[in-house]
Amino acid sequence: MATIHVDGQSYQVNGAHNLLQACLSLGLDIPYFCWHPAMGSVGACRQCAVRQYKDKNDDKGMLVMSCMAPAADQTRIDIEDEEAKAFRASVVEWLMINHPHDCPVCEEGGHCHLQDMTVMTGHDRRRYRFGKRTRRNQFLGPFIGHEMNRCITCYRCVRFYNDYAGGSDLGTFGSKDNVYFGRYQEGTLESPFAGNLTEVCPTGVFTDQSHSDHYARKWDMQFAPGICHQCSMGCNISPGERYGDIRRIENRYHGEVNSYFLCDRGRFGYGYVNRSDRPRLPERREGPDSEPVSIGVADVLAQASDALRHARRVIGIGSPRASLESNHQLQALVGESNFSTGIEAREQACLELMIQLQRHAGLPTPTPRGIENHDAVFVLGEDPVQSAGRLGLNLRQAALSRCKALGGTIGIPEWNAEALKTLAQDRYYPLFIAWPAPTDLDDVAEARYAMDPDGIARLGFAVAHAIDPAAPAVEGLASAEDQAARRIASALMAAEQPLVVSGGSLVSEAVLEAAGSVARALSRRAKKGGLVLIRREANSTGLSLLGGQPLDWALGELARGNADAVVVLENDLYQRLPAGRVDAALSRAEIRIVLDHQRTATAERANFLLSAASFAESGGTLVNLEGRAQRFFQVYDPGYMRPETRIHESWRWLYVLGATLRGETAGDINLDTVVHACAGAHPALAGMVDAAPDSNYRIDGQKLAREPHRYSGRTSMRANQNVSEPRVPQDPDSAFAHSMEGYSGYQQPRQQVPFAWAPGWNSPQAWNKFTDEVGGHVRGGDPGACLIHPVPGQGSYSQPVQGAGDTDTLRALILPRLFGGEETSARATPIQQRTELPCITLSPEDALGLAVKHGNVVTVNEVTRLPVYEQESWPNGWAGLPAGLIAGLLPGESLTLRKVEEGQR
Repeated sequence: MATIHVDGQSYQVNGAHNLLQACLSLGLDIPYFCWHPAMGSVGACRQCAVRQYKDKNDDKGMLVMSCMAPAADQTRIDIEDEEAKAFRASVVEWLMINHPHDCPVCEEGGHCHLQDMTVMTGHDRRRYRFGKRTRRNQFLGPFIGHEMNRCITCYRCVRFYNDYAGGSDLGTFGSKDNVYFGRYQEGTLESPFAGNLTEVCPTGVFTDQSHSDHYARKWDMQFAPGICHQCSMGCNISPGERYGDIRRIENRYHGEVNSYFLCDRGRFGYGYVNRSDRPRLPERREGPDSEPVSIGVADVLAQASDALRHARRVIGIGSPRASLESNHQLQALVGESNFSTGIEAREQACLELMIQLQRHAGLPTPTPRGIENHDAVFVLGEDPVQSAGRLGLNLRQAALSRCKALGGTIGIPEWNAEALKTLAQDRYYPLFIAWPAPTDLDDVAEARYAMDPDGIARLGFAVAHAIDPAAPAVEGLASAEDQAARRIASALMAAEQPLVVSGGSLVSEAVLEAAGSVARALSRRAKKGGLVLIRREANSTGLSLLGGQPLDWALGELARGNADAVVVLENDLYQRLPAGRVDAALSRAEIRIVLDHQRTATAERANFLLSAASFAESGGTLVNLEGRAQRFFQVYDPGYMRPETRIHESWRWLYVLGATLRGETAGDINLDTVVHACAGAHPALAGMVDAAPDSNYRIDGQKLAREPHRYSGRTSMRANQNVSEPRVPQDPDSAFAHSMEGYSGYQQPRQQVPFAWAPGWNSPQAWNKFTDEVGGHVRGGDPGACLIHPVPGQGSYSQPVQGAGDTDTLRALILPRLFGGEETSARATPIQQRTELPCITLSPEDALGLAVKHGNVVTVNEVTRLPVYEQESWPNGWAGLPAGLIAGLLPGESLTLRKVEEGQR
């Protein structure tokens, strides 16, 4: 800690910070542009000037840029110095010379850091009377809009895109007052984190293109704390709604999970919520070939419960994309012995193994933020950017953080970004990846080993043996593999905090056991490391803690006639197992009840379709890959703008259906009730009640506001339907009000913050007001509660995979993909536009054996046509296929490929 003196007042601050960060952490306002808490200082904009004095006897001082000055002990500065204020005002003025002053039509208006800083400096008159510089804008893809005329040359965009996120197709062109930020040729930005430019940019140069299609000002949207449902990372989000549609998703700051950034799937994959073909009313289908007919809530509950009452046995199929509460209510409806998780058997076995490894492998699971502190990383059988987008950004920072260690040896502070970059050049902490295809982290990896799943497992076991000779040796290891294992083991042992990363993308227990063996070996050698295991879906971890039979068991029971009714919760079974197996099971079930917010192939087979709420219309709990239970809350009531709809939370449907089935009157139920019921029924989930405050939480006697102070639709939301406005929806499920009446300040610490706003701070930079220090943790505590804790002891080693697998048959290797590989986000138009054309990856040897070559078209299993992509390092005997392309295709399944001749295409 250090003592600094600001405008005559003394403060205790973090001495490792610069003066700008220290003052902002104290709640003192200094305008800035180029500095960003996650990226450090470069001193490019000259906006954060203050007067600094040598000591208490110095009465003259000098102007310094506070972002480039350390918060050293006994530093004395004046923010309110007249010359400093005049300098800051002049800087804004010349930065604004070529700015078009188009706030009324700019999509950043009311949400703009430039507006905030202009007001803060008192700049309110334009003296420049000459022609302004104009730019040609570029097409940058379906995610990002481009308006270069608004640029103030802060360099934040390229610093984030290139230096922080590892992109290479966005650059700086020109010099002096003729600087252009864009691509060499216009086209889609390639980085999977490009969407963060919309928040990193302090002006309206880079805007959310998906928001442009249905634009609303920030003050006209309603928000709630949300959790991203598009992968297992559990990133915190702020979804904004207007007129019953989600208009945009922004990052919601969480000090341990996502910090300031999201991946593009999480930011732009919300379009499925707004689809016009969603089931908004309950439906009944008389027969398999008949059209569905809308039906009232009371009627559908009476008819569905009556059908279930006369069934011999009811099977419940849950879902890893549904909340814990909904899955528990389904389990309560059908009974624990009749409940299936809805997950394919091998994947479920992997999920259960991951829980065991997190508890017993000897190394703890770090938070995503904690990952960035590890100084050697070994990734087995995962492509982190594609399978858990935001995690890839954490791993990149872990590799890049060597620059901070190098800087520390010669006294360069961590915030001095450009000096550290110059010092480090291309020196990174060691990162090793065992994965068959190129990854987005290859540019910072020391090596990538292209192997099949068995080869990856063998390499992992060999690394464990090289670290700890007590670990079983791998027989028949090739010389190159042995050298690789020793190289990786040496790097992990030399590190202070090694990290092992694996997951379920290859659906291989052997790969996971290998990762666990490496973790055990490191823990037995007294290394303070970490183990991260990636799951596929938003609630895969939570569902494996809740428990249940795999999907294969459920379909088997139905196909054998052991049950004649099934209730399916937010799950398209055709995406998980081959269509023939699903058809055989569903055709034997006389009663098929489906709850979903999308029209899926499974929903088309339902006798009764109950219109379920999406994440934006409901509340519930998810558990991320770390084991952190987090609560998401309803953003808007779907029945307010569309009174004809009958959309309800799945847990509410199931609760009332169960009560009706038992002949009881369904009483009042709220989110708190189902949270406690779930936690009480499952000891492993007991901590989920602490994931967020309950519905009785108040600040100064007030609920929390979902809407900003300036919300302008308060009395005109439904004027097109009726000039008599109904009362705003009342929310018994949470501490949030569906109005701007309620607490929305930052003075009282709180965990759950729907949107970032503070007086004078309308942009995302307002998150700095809600943290204990800028870039630190939410002052009310980072949301969530950890449910998985390591158990003392490392357990015993597993036996390694011995020998190579069968290569006589061509088998499917399913490659995760960020865009198009997840069921719900794949229904969003921007994601569809961003999805790359699929292909099938083969080794040159396999291509030669099949008499095909690069660019030829083949049919896969006589159905899907794909072009061939030959990859030199691809393992023989495996065909790489993108996830989500062929519904129901299982990893490792044998494939039949047939070349399509020119005339047949």
